[in-house]
Amino acid sequence: MKLSKRGEYALRTLINLGIAAEVKRPLVQVSELADNEQLPVKFLEQIMQTLKDAGWVESQRGKFGGYRLAKPARQISIGQVVRLIDGPLAPIGCVSQTAYEKCTCPDETHCGLRMLMLDVRNAIANILDRYTLADVVEVTLRKLRRDSVPLPFSAEAEAAAAATPRLPARAARKLASRATKPRLTEADGVLHQLLGDYTI
Repeated sequence: MKLSKRGEYALRTLINLGIAAEVKRPLVQVSELADNEQLPVKFLEQIMQTLKDAGWVESQRGKFGGYRLAKPARQISIGQVVRLIDGPLAPIGCVSQTAYEKCTCPDETHCGLRMLMLDVRNAIANILDRYTLADVVEVTLRKLRRDSVPLPFSAEAEAAAAATPRLPARAARKLASRATKPRLTEADGVLHQLLGDYTI
């Protein structure tokens, strides 16, 4: 399973809407969501429609309109979102729980590859289905507070943004792509943040 750009943008946007709800921000405009994550607005609008059709976000029209979560973040599992946007979690069709496809193997029951890929599918599903949007929002907020970073969509973040000129999204993405990529450790993961000394 590889998360598509569409899946990544959907999850990042839902996390931002979850953060907005936590800081008591009633609505967030799609242009603000796109700007905050440096995403293409038109592409994000299409994703928002998919999330709205699924019943996870709702919109309000008008000059001061925008988006908000339509249900509590605890009721949205990460696995549900990934399946909605990117389809089955299984790396091959013959181990999929939701979109089974017969493979070309002559003996599916005794196929070692199928057994291995079933373990991969189960590991992915167990993690993505175990954690909700609320869990990811909680960890994100915890790390932002730990590092003294203004919480997105809060009054202090808006004040900081007003004081600092922002680059256009395309220029910011280009600059970010040149930056050195930080190495991740196990302690950087959601599981470790929620469960402490957890390894797969």
